[in-house]
Amino acid sequence: MKRRPTRLLPAAATLGFLLAVHHGLVAGGDTDRSIQIMNESGRRVDVHWIHPDTGEMVLQSTPDILHGASFALNSYVGHAFQVRELPAKKTGVCGGESEECRVDHFTVNANQDQIVLIREGVEVEHTDSKTIAAASATVLLDDCQSSAKKSLAASPGDAASILDTLASCVQKGIAAEIEKANEEIAFQADIRKKMAELVENYTCADEGMNTTEAKKTEYWRRKQVDVMIDRPASKIHTIQNFLSEEECQAVEAAAKPILHDATVADGSGGSKLSESRKAKQAGIKVHWDKEDEGDAIARLSRRVYDYVNHVLPFDIKENGQEDLMSIQYFGRGPDDEAPDRYMPHCDGDCNGLDFKPGNRMATVVMYCDVPKVGGATRFRNSNVHINPKKYAATFFSYIDPVTMKMDSGFTEHSGCPVVEGEKKIVTQWVRLGVDDENPWNSFNTLGIKHSDAANQ
Repeated sequence: MKRRPTRLLPAAATLGFLLAVHHGLVAGGDTDRSIQIMNESGRRVDVHWIHPDTGEMVLQSTPDILHGASFALNSYVGHAFQVRELPAKKTGVCGGESEECRVDHFTVNANQDQIVLIREGVEVEHTDSKTIAAASATVLLDDCQSSAKKSLAASPGDAASILDTLASCVQKGIAAEIEKANEEIAFQADIRKKMAELVENYTCADEGMNTTEAKKTEYWRRKQVDVMIDRPASKIHTIQNFLSEEECQAVEAAAKPILHDATVADGSGGSKLSESRKAKQAGIKVHWDKEDEGDAIARLSRRVYDYVNHVLPFDIKENGQEDLMSIQYFGRGPDDEAPDRYMPHCDGDCNGLDFKPGNRMATVVMYCDVPKVGGATRFRNSNVHINPKKYAATFFSYIDPVTMKMDSGFTEHSGCPVVEGEKKIVTQWVRLGVDDENPWNSFNTLGIKHSDAANQ
């Protein structure tokens, strides 16, 4: 079935977008595009979607688009549209040759920030982020070339100096463009994060909220892998049937005598109890010497590292890594004023800066018991909502293996309150740059080696 484009009436645009965020539409496929249509033709026009199979013309603009008005359209890459002039209300005729109504067409491309300008004569000018950038670069180069030509005319023998002038001009112009782009990115990122904060509690409270639809589905060792986010520095996957009941029972038995209140980083390199994280936890040491004997915990831990190495090109070893962590949340009913939950946080740095050796760069969360109500994992800045599923796992990484830059907030996540039932998970935080000589606990919670911190 073909997807029809949708449009948002100006008065409903904000509400429509929030509903889309709430129901997981914004994080869906990567072919949807927003188009702004601006009518500068001097005539009244309408817009029709052209059905790709039947050629049927489906009206999109209700009411008509008057001269000077704009019109928002949500569509998909590859969809084609017709812009048609409408007869003047007073004369009943159009402005084309022999009073014919003029038409033009445009097709949605893969670029972002698409704008369709309807110019005089009902001629369509279709621009987008890439063509605007190319035009800006052309203007910049033209200005710099003009300056270089003037210098060449004044000093024809001083080629080296003229090249330096040209290079300096381009460098300054590019720096200014990058600065403007960074300001816009920062502004939009701030809006995105504030909207995510606003909808956080609503999504956790919605018991009918479904797991976000995957962008694509793959298979690893015959296990279904749903890819939710696949960015260089931000990846979120779910893996079905990742662990077994035997492995869950082994972890729970090892954790039972040492469960204690969960802690969080205290901001100064240590740990503390916090209301932002209400749960019980226990670190489970992996007995790698029993792996060949079929030890359930060692088998599970090996599977974790195998999957991390399947996704990331680091050849991670178990040496020096953190213990497996058993974490348990308990529901005490809908009237509980302080339910077990984990407030929004990042497992490693999520500031977009360079990776610090020895720090966390990926996480695998495995579900042994799931609650009757609550307990979803939510990546609010990516609009990814994951309902826990018994024996499944959620993997997420927060490093770009090429640039070695950290995620800039897309893997910030929270554990929604557990309302009814129990949520028992096994978590492995995976570090890069640790080994037997530099184990995970030689670093404080700021990611600095204790020995280096002591000398500062």
